Amino acid sequence: MRMRNKNQKSSAFHCSAGTRCSVSLVLCLVACILMVHFYSLIHQNDKGEIHIDSSHLSVTRELEEEESLYLPRPRGKKSPRALKRRGPRKLPSMVNEFLDESSELHALFFPDRKSAIDPNKKGNDSRFYYPGRLWLDTEGNPIQAHGGGILFDERTETYYWYGENKDGPTYHAHQKAAARVDIIGVSCYSSKDLWEWTNEGIVLSGEGTNATHDLHVSNVLERPKVIYNDKSGQYVMWMHIDDANYTKASVGVAVSDSPTGPFSYLYRIRPHGFESRDMTIFKDDDGKAYLIYSSESNSELHIGPLIDDYLNVARVGRRILVGRHREAPALFKYEGTYYMITSGCTGWAPNRALVHAAESIMGPWETMGNPCVGGNKIFRSTTFFAQSTFVVPLPGLPGSFIFMADRWKPAELRDSRYVWLPLTVGGVADEPLEYNFGFPSWSRVSIYWHRRWRLPEEWRRTT
Repeated sequence: MRMRNKNQKSSAFHCSAGTRCSVSLVLCLVACILMVHFYSLIHQNDKGEIHIDSSHLSVTRELEEEESLYLPRPRGKKSPRALKRRGPRKLPSMVNEFLDESSELHALFFPDRKSAIDPNKKGNDSRFYYPGRLWLDTEGNPIQAHGGGILFDERTETYYWYGENKDGPTYHAHQKAAARVDIIGVSCYSSKDLWEWTNEGIVLSGEGTNATHDLHVSNVLERPKVIYNDKSGQYVMWMHIDDANYTKASVGVAVSDSPTGPFSYLYRIRPHGFESRDMTIFKDDDGKAYLIYSSESNSELHIGPLIDDYLNVARVGRRILVGRHREAPALFKYEGTYYMITSGCTGWAPNRALVHAAESIMGPWETMGNPCVGGNKIFRSTTFFAQSTFVVPLPGLPGSFIFMADRWKPAELRDSRYVWLPLTVGGVADEPLEYNFGFPSWSRVSIYWHRRWRLPEEWRRTT
């Protein structure tokens, strides 16, 4: 300790005739009043608005201004003494509030049936997409096509949307298991305009009696995708097949002579001898098809061509995005460049999308960053609270696509929603190459947030 100099005054504040002491006392009282007033502004809102801690002001303000989203008020009362003793209570993260079914915020992402997209209702809302709203088919029932993809069938000039039917109770196989629904099957919906969808029924059904069957109700069927084989004249479906504990980690194959089924299940395989979970298939301009799947505990993606009849993988394969922990691949092509959108591996919780590009489908693949544009910082960092599943090209509109994603609701999976948004390819990429010098020569991929949007009239005239 430094010793005090004998010539120094014995007190830090020396009062002369009480004048300086009285001024100091007044200043202290004013400071205390201001502090109490500031505290009341933050924590005592008579209008019942958000009760927030000052550290969350910027994020909350961003949500309020751009998306009219309000954080729920903290549960229970806050004691001033407890606040002083323990400090401000940390508010739940936005993703936790999104997943918490009892949260007021949760309901904003899953609006009720009153606001549903109904093709039978004509008027000002006709043909508008509302990302996150309940979407009804032509019979007035919620569309059940989760984790799906779309096939445009040139023979019938019709779009077919295939996806997981999750219209059953959500439960957990055991305490630590992920939320699940027993296999019901793959649903198919048909449309001429990508907005009004007719239910074609379940085209691949779950198995209710044979417990050894891959499609037994106790197993997992996810992310079905269908492509047409020009040589065999068959429609080929690939899907992720697993058990409730995700230890099978395989792909299943089914075929049909019609886009509306029924599809005959053939078998499951581990492609190239590796485990396979989230997957997709892609048919190139030359008719060759490819399988892309998450592998090695989801730490990397694998890609490889299918054989001529699309019923198996060829021997050749390539590991890509090694160590990146990406899943939910959605592949598309524009002007000779291959693009792929992926998500992180966070279970049912949303996370930041990344877009990747390559001159050859077999790689090397470069990561170009987050494609999400608009909304706000939280929306962009969570892929608009959704996960990629497919990208649909729009004929007649070069560089324009529809980005398809699922907004999962793990507490009630049948009520998971669809987030369809405009995707464009154009402009200079804004992030440098990851493994090479400089910026990529290909264009930027942008997924734009809209509360509501619709396709332009010129697209409708080309369909």
